[in-house]
Amino acid sequence: MQASETLNSLTPAPDPNTTAWRIWHDAAAGVWIDHFDGRWLIQTGKGSVPREILALAEGIARSVYWRPRDKAAATAPEHLSGERISERFLVKENGASYLIDFAAGYSCGIFLDQRLNRRRVGDSLGPGRRFLNTFAYTGGFSVMAARAGAITTTADLAKPYLEWTWENFAANGLDRKEHFGCRGDVFDWLRTFARQGRTFDGIVLDPPTFSRNRGQRFRVTEDYADLAALAAAVVTPGGWILACANTHGWPTEAFARDLRKGIEKAGRSVAHLDFLPMPPEFHGDDYLKSAWLVVG
Repeated sequence: MQASETLNSLTPAPDPNTTAWRIWHDAAAGVWIDHFDGRWLIQTGKGSVPREILALAEGIARSVYWRPRDKAAATAPEHLSGERISERFLVKENGASYLIDFAAGYSCGIFLDQRLNRRRVGDSLGPGRRFLNTFAYTGGFSVMAARAGAITTTADLAKPYLEWTWENFAANGLDRKEHFGCRGDVFDWLRTFARQGRTFDGIVLDPPTFSRNRGQRFRVTEDYADLAALAAAVVTPGGWILACANTHGWPTEAFARDLRKGIEKAGRSVAHLDFLPMPPEFHGDDYLKSAWLVVG
């Protein structure tokens, strides 16, 4: 591929208020590049970075890092060229600020394929609305909800991620004292909320594909209905659930069937269900399934 062809294949910034996006996505070639305010993080399926990509980066990227696209590779990426990044830095997405850390391992602070979903969450909430973000990671959905004026509850098993969430809140001028953080197993928290009679106008479910905690196993393709049932028990009538599943091999129809099964198990109904697309730069891939359910 010629350099000019490569340049024409780069995805431009999606809007003036976003400085982090997938600038190159070629699953067939096994090359993916995420752009973080001029800093490139390149992932490859096999081997090293193609020479034409490195040549292109010289005129565009202020720093270039690389790592193999392997979920087991939880180490920091390798510096290839440009400025060395020694500390966290801020990027913008949908006008919100997020802290990025290239030394954090497999993910550096934000999953770029969720950009449109985060925007929809922010657009679907308002002052005083109650929002629950489960498996929250660094709280990207919570930031968008809080910026819209919602009262957020952020749940994650890992204390460092909850602390990162509050740092993202601070970067957006949001007072964490007006919001709630819940460290621990999401399934336990959902049961606790049901016992307490706590309900939410909007809930995000974005579980890992597979997890194990205290001997309890969760697999999205087998156990999502149970998760949906627990969420349905604490969503207000007419409220919504954004349910996500990150897997290539699970048909959309099977995902929808399990979601409906879980909602009905809780004695609720699905008033409306839409499947949402990934950002357009993630063309040719369908691994992230996102369902927006209005619960009756």
